[in-house]
Amino acid sequence: MDKITCIIVDNEKQARDRLESLINKSENISLSAVEGDPNLAIEKIIRNKPDIVFLEIEMPVKNGFDVVREVRANHVFPTFIFVSGCNQYTIKAIKNAVFDYLLKPIDIDELKETIERFKNQHKLKISSETYNLRSIPLSKREKEILQLIIEGKTSKEIAEQICISKNTVDTHRRNIIEKTGKKSTAELIGFAINTNLKTITLI
Repeated sequence: MDKITCIIVDNEKQARDRLESLINKSENISLSAVEGDPNLAIEKIIRNKPDIVFLEIEMPVKNGFDVVREVRANHVFPTFIFVSGCNQYTIKAIKNAVFDYLLKPIDIDELKETIERFKNQHKLKISSETYNLRSIPLSKREKEILQLIIEGKTSKEIAEQICISKNTVDTHRRNIIEKTGKKSTAELIGFAINTNLKTITLI
C-alpha cells in the first residue's frame, strides 16, 4: 500500500507530542493531523479519511468510544488504535473492533510492531475481499447500482439517473448487501473504501 496516513487524537499535549515524535521516526507513515479536541478531531477524520487514528480514550466532552461511533456513523472507517494510561478498557475496545490498544508511555518498538501488523493485515484483507467481490454473482444492473452507491448517491438520485423507480433501487440495494455478506449500506460503503473499490472493475 502507499504511505500510511494517520491522525492523533489526545487531549494531553505531552502525550500528543511524544506520539508525534515517534511517528515521525517511523517509515512509511505520515501525519494528516494532530488534535486535542474530540469534536474537531471527528471533523478532521471524516474530511481526511486517514488509514489509522491513534485515539485516547479518556477525554472530556467526548471519550474515545464516542469518537469511534460518530466517525463510523458518517460512513468513514479508519483503523482505530487506542492509546491510554490504563488497561481497564481493553474488553470494551475489543467489542468495538479496535485494532490495537497501546499503553502510555508508548514504546517505539511496540508502535512499529503495530504498524507492521496493520500493513500485513491490510494487504491480506484487500487481496481476500477483492477476490471475493469478483466472485460474487452480481447482475449488470446490481454492479451499476453498487458503483453509484459507492459514489455516495442516494436511492432517489440513483433512480433518477438510471430511470427506474426508487423502490426498485432499494430492492437492488438489499440484494447487493445480502450477496456481499454485509449488514448494512454503511458497512458496504466501508468495505468499498477499505478495498479502494472505486478503482476496481466489476467484471
